[in-house]
Amino acid sequence: MKAVSDLATGAGRGRERIKERLFKALLMGCLGLGLVVLAVLLIQVTTKGWQALNVDLLTRMPSATPSRAGIQAALLGTLWVISLTAALTIPVGVGAAIYLEEYADRTRWYNRFTELNIQNLAAVPAIIYGILGLAFIYRGFIGFGPTVLTAAMTLSLLVLPMVIIASREAIRAVPNSIRLGALALGATKWQTVSRQVLPAAVPGIATASILALSRAMGEAAPLLLLGGATFVTFNPDGLDSDYTVLPILIFNWVTRPQEDFKILAAAAIVVLLVVLLAMNSIAIFIRNRYQRKW
Repeated sequence: MKAVSDLATGAGRGRERIKERLFKALLMGCLGLGLVVLAVLLIQVTTKGWQALNVDLLTRMPSATPSRAGIQAALLGTLWVISLTAALTIPVGVGAAIYLEEYADRTRWYNRFTELNIQNLAAVPAIIYGILGLAFIYRGFIGFGPTVLTAAMTLSLLVLPMVIIASREAIRAVPNSIRLGALALGATKWQTVSRQVLPAAVPGIATASILALSRAMGEAAPLLLLGGATFVTFNPDGLDSDYTVLPILIFNWVTRPQEDFKILAAAAIVVLLVVLLAMNSIAIFIRNRYQRKW
């Protein structure tokens, strides 16, 4: 009977190993398919836009004539909007993460309600935030109109839940012994958080913030609802200035019937990808430079 039982157990384990290998092969196949599609798209865009990638593309203003068109206004508009988005999002997001993780009483219903809503808001489509910004920031009682500040505030609402969630995970990853040791030496709660916990969580917080801003940089749908201009021939000069950004300019060029505009759109996509890859590279550098192993 024992031999039969061992045989059945061995057969069961063999079937589990086969299923595990098949599932792993399926996952690798899906990953490979996604990478192939991404590589094809990148090669196609780079090949099509290569001839338009030059200094004139970066220094010229948008124009109705393809031979004179450039992305300077959109590139600087993108930098304006993303810089202000970072200034609004990172302090609020990190502060909320610190409160929820270090100070909030989780037995209170309002703290649980806040955590639940933050998790749900992280999955809301970007266009919904565009509608929210249109109703309350662009028009509504705030009424900032189609300005850089309106765009930055709306994108801040979009990426804020992601920054809070990722920052909480980074703070939670700091060993509790660090907190207990600081408190045992006479440090206050705030001294422990600001001088021990936060410095240890910087790699995770910085990485999450940069990746969230990278997502905001690639968004076009919310800004189209907020009146982001598709044709701007001047650079933003303040928070109340009109603006355009690279995703909106690319959308405008792609919809044009002229083939030359589609070539310019492909070149602008390459520039946007380079900026995004640079931001992601900074996030990886910060993570690897300051990461600690506990």
